Amino acid sequence: MKHIISALVENKPGVLAQVAGMFAARAFNIDSLVVGRTEDPKLSRMTIVVVGDDRVVEQVRKQLAKVVPVVKVQDFAGEPVVARDLMLISISAPPEKRPEILSLIEMFKGKVVDIGPKFIMVEVSGPEAKIEAFINACKPYGIKNVARTGTIAMPRQAKTEP
Repeated sequence: MKHIISALVENKPGVLAQVAGMFAARAFNIDSLVVGRTEDPKLSRMTIVVVGDDRVVEQVRKQLAKVVPVVKVQDFAGEPVVARDLMLISISAPPEKRPEILSLIEMFKGKVVDIGPKFIMVEVSGPEAKIEAFINACKPYGIKNVARTGTIAMPRQAKTEP
């Protein structure tokens, strides 16, 4: 089962290497890892997706909490979260196929970000399942290149909070 773990870490050199080293040393596999600054310039948020049972994920969470620059670790299992991926995909698009490809892009709420004589580059964001579905829908046209961010996630806020 996939688990999304959020780690608030100090924003300084070497922290990513320490966290990645912890995973490697314990033979934990990372499905995706995204790191970005937070509203506080001293902190970054790592969103780590790992595959494993509850025991494995609990070990990951405990080991992460022991890494010195890690400020807070949160496992989103069982919590309502908003999770999104971002992808850029370059699709073969000869002029005669463009109308149907553009229709497909519109159905998935994608955005054309570059276009050339024989390709269209599209930005698609959303849940991982949507990204996978768009990739599968584009395969008949020919996929030239794909770049994905991995999952980012935040817990949903209670509706009573300001």
